[in-house]
Amino acid sequence: MNKTELAREIMQTSRLTGEFKLRSGKTSNHYFDKYLFESNPVLLAAIAEQLAPLVPEGTEVLAGLEMGGIPIATALSLKTGIPVVFVRKRAKEYGTSKLAEGIDITGKKVCIIEDVITTGGQVLLSAADLLNHDAELKEVLCVIENEKAGRANLEEAEFEVRSLFKMEELLAAVEESV
Repeated sequence: MNKTELAREIMQTSRLTGEFKLRSGKTSNHYFDKYLFESNPVLLAAIAEQLAPLVPEGTEVLAGLEMGGIPIATALSLKTGIPVVFVRKRAKEYGTSKLAEGIDITGKKVCIIEDVITTGGQVLLSAADLLNHDAELKEVLCVIENEKAGRANLEEAEFEVRSLFKMEELLAAVEESV
């Protein structure tokens, strides 16, 4: 599946119509349900295929952020052979009490993997936690940049952002197919 076909498939799978209450409290007649493309094995494999060349050279660990970054990072790990860790929003308070589940990230070059970046807020919070665990962080890789503010906020914090799609590209791919 080429990139344009993948864009169309993501939108056809994830863009819903109806009446939806948004996080802001407003109501919309459209909703983008990212979990629909993330739970589709065909789309997930195609996403990993397209994202693999974007993984920064020398990356030792892929860090999938809870919850949406985890399936993306797992698929990418299977495609690239790079180990993956699963990053919680906060460390669990029992068992190993880990923030990042999986291999040790101490001193390793880690690339943060996220599904959709809107403001970059969760990436920045998780990055701070990973840095406290002595990971080397410079890059963030996502499937979709939803708003320009996310890239700006991450770049201001000195992260390099690589994305497969910007939301405008997804919308344009749908319009082209109509």
